[in-house]
Amino acid sequence: MKKIVVHKAGGYERLVVENHPGLAPGPGEIVISVEAAGVNYADCCVRWGVYESARKYVGWPITPGFEVAGKVKAVGEGVKRWKAGDAVMAVTFFNGYASEVKVPEIHAFPIPQGFSMAEAAGFPSVYMTAYHALHQLVRIRPGGTILVHSAAGGVGTALLQLARSAGFRAIGVVGSSHKVEVAKRFGADEVIDKSKVSLWDEAKRLAPDGYDAVLDANGAETLRQSYKHLAPTGKLIAYGSHTILPKEGGRLNYLKLAAGFLKIPRFHPLALLSDNKSVAGFNLSFLFARTDLLDEGMGALLAGVREGKIRPPVVNLYPFAESGRAHAAIESGKTVGKLILEI
Repeated sequence: MKKIVVHKAGGYERLVVENHPGLAPGPGEIVISVEAAGVNYADCCVRWGVYESARKYVGWPITPGFEVAGKVKAVGEGVKRWKAGDAVMAVTFFNGYASEVKVPEIHAFPIPQGFSMAEAAGFPSVYMTAYHALHQLVRIRPGGTILVHSAAGGVGTALLQLARSAGFRAIGVVGSSHKVEVAKRFGADEVIDKSKVSLWDEAKRLAPDGYDAVLDANGAETLRQSYKHLAPTGKLIAYGSHTILPKEGGRLNYLKLAAGFLKIPRFHPLALLSDNKSVAGFNLSFLFARTDLLDEGMGALLAGVREGKIRPPVVNLYPFAESGRAHAAIESGKTVGKLILEI
């Protein structure tokens, strides 16, 4: 089998394709012959050596990748859900950038009818992130207004679709004009193009009484104002912090990184009480052991696909050997939808 291995932190050159022995499933496991693998911003953080669960549970060397699609190659003892030849998509605890992946059978799911392998590979992580944020982490009542940063990205477009299906009013934020129509197509009621207008003036105009939730993966750049623009009982949901990770040719600038950490706001518990607001955060990779949440979320998402409420992600394809180019693209902030490696 082939897989992309990162032996130590660094730039795109650290993503090395290597040959390794094929995998054999253990009890309750399946081996998937991978045809497509999703690329996420978290994979860049893995490559830089700053992704917490990677450092805590894996270390070096490491193979990035949290989601794949392909066909079951082999099943282990006791597996009941799958048989060889079944087409599946799966979440993986790293190791997704490979021609073979081994996962517990409960981490694999049927590919929705009409989805390509690439679309299926781009579905589990971002849609489960969106579902957990909107439906498992907090409760937002129908009719509530939410603000979605990075609305044309993978998680952003998933959030917009789930918001529409739940009866929320969704305001999307994008960083350039070519992303506006993408956000509208996936369910944004209004889109703020911050390259053209003042983000927070427009956010205030569109929701003068504040937002019931703000979904923010930016970090230091927007967290303080996102919190400020919450309505009473509003929730700030943080699921990333990419603006504190400045890049130069795929490498971190550690002085700017340190400066970014200093700009991250602190939310004092007593201030939360008097403001009547909440702050919540999560990292999906720490949730893979919660099979109850995963089953609930993926079950609801697949039902949404069947009912026509959720569409496949927009995908951008890259050859397996050009993962560095995919990382450069996602770091640029210019992409829309999901980036996919074709194995």
